[in-house]
Amino acid sequence: MTEKFSFFSRDIVCVMLATFFYQFSIQAVNPLMNGYARNLGINSTFAGIIVGVMSITSMLLRPFAGNLTDQISKYRLALIGGSLCAVSDLGYLFASNVSWLLFFRIVNGLGFVLCTICLATWMAFLVPRQHLGAAMGYYGLLNALAMAIAPALAISIYQLLGYKFVIMLAALSSVAMVVVIQFIHNRAKPSIELKEDHHFKIIQRDALPVALIFSLLSIPYFVTQADIVMYVQERHLNITVSLFFLCYSLALIVIRILLKDYFDTISFGIWFSICIIATIGYIILLTIMQNNFEMIIAAGLMAVGFGVMVSVSQSTALLLAPMKEQGLANATYYLGSDIGMSLGPIIGGILPTIFPLRFFYPVMLLIVPLTAIIYLCYRRKLNAAGSVKFFV
Repeated sequence: MTEKFSFFSRDIVCVMLATFFYQFSIQAVNPLMNGYARNLGINSTFAGIIVGVMSITSMLLRPFAGNLTDQISKYRLALIGGSLCAVSDLGYLFASNVSWLLFFRIVNGLGFVLCTICLATWMAFLVPRQHLGAAMGYYGLLNALAMAIAPALAISIYQLLGYKFVIMLAALSSVAMVVVIQFIHNRAKPSIELKEDHHFKIIQRDALPVALIFSLLSIPYFVTQADIVMYVQERHLNITVSLFFLCYSLALIVIRILLKDYFDTISFGIWFSICIIATIGYIILLTIMQNNFEMIIAAGLMAVGFGVMVSVSQSTALLLAPMKEQGLANATYYLGSDIGMSLGPIIGGILPTIFPLRFFYPVMLLIVPLTAIIYLCYRRKLNAAGSVKFFV
């Protein structure tokens, strides 16, 4: 009989806390950066560039960060990443012009990419492979908590105490992340054999189908994130749109808690089918919604259609990749997210210029056959990851 594994060991709890703290620092600053830049006298064009340059930096550097994660101890990279996040947050406080603000935003992007890949890979390093799905569920839960709490808290505090107080809070959160990882005993150093056998790669090929599927499913989410306020205003709907992502985050937290024991026992294909059905459901509801109740149901379905796929895709990408390329597999998975994050707002900006607003969401149903084609082409490989959970 195998020994029962606990997710509440000191090392795992500290990785999850570190995840919350670094994500909190990012999510607290992001919603305010445009306004902060304009408050410094920077015009709207440059303010938009400053907001977006962090995502661009992280997307370009993901392959390098993935390779580094497979070559260097996770502790060292997390320490560098958290320190860079703290330095950039403090830098925002003293930046007086566009050049310095842009510089510290790039530094923040570098810290962000190191933290995302390193901490997720560290979490995977600490758990047996047969519990990887649940591990990524817990990891995603702490991300979801930070993404639910940080923006709302930051906006409320900014309205009372101003931009700089929020930025200082974000810096303290980054410092807290650096402090927390000091208590992790297993520093996740790669073995000498893995280091000597490692070659630089841009992507992890086995994880690519998962990244492509996740990239397509993330587009409606990021379109909604960028444009739902505009969509509700333009349709003159009597809806409290600020509740949407709060309800999404709360639903996601509940779902991940309830389903944590099933991520390692249900095959990718079943999760994929559930998420596709939920995606069709929330796109249709966002198309026809007239009240808060329909909006809240749409948010709940989005938590299933996109939020569940976050954890399922990440664990599947890691299971498909060899142990020596776990960091690169995480980088490939996050690259899919970056593509969706970049394409979503662009597509959301173009669609209203081509189609009437009533077609804004229905057009996004085109992702369903595209993701289905990718899944059908790789279904044996993707579903084989389920057997890895039992036999590795």
